[in-house]
Amino acid sequence: MGVAMSIVMIAVGAILRFAVSVTTTGFNLHSIGLILIILGAISLLISIMFWSSWGGFNAGGGHRRQRRVTQDGAGGFVEEEHTN
Repeated sequence: MGVAMSIVMIAVGAILRFAVSVTTTGFNLHSIGLILIILGAISLLISIMFWSSWGGFNAGGGHRRQRRVTQDGAGGFVEEEHTN
């Protein structure tokens, strides 16, 4: 779901739980706010766990390829490829 969506869910849940004073029949807005806060917190923790396990760019564990193309003097090209 993502960190931003989790924070939005927590914020909307907090607004419904603590700032809304409307009474309705059939469903309770305070309970829905509490459910959104709990689900947002769980999804935030899961997103952070997956984010910390992701290596990102230049993690150091990958391979790097270099490719060099030069002219050979006879009108052709020479390709050299190195893997680090």
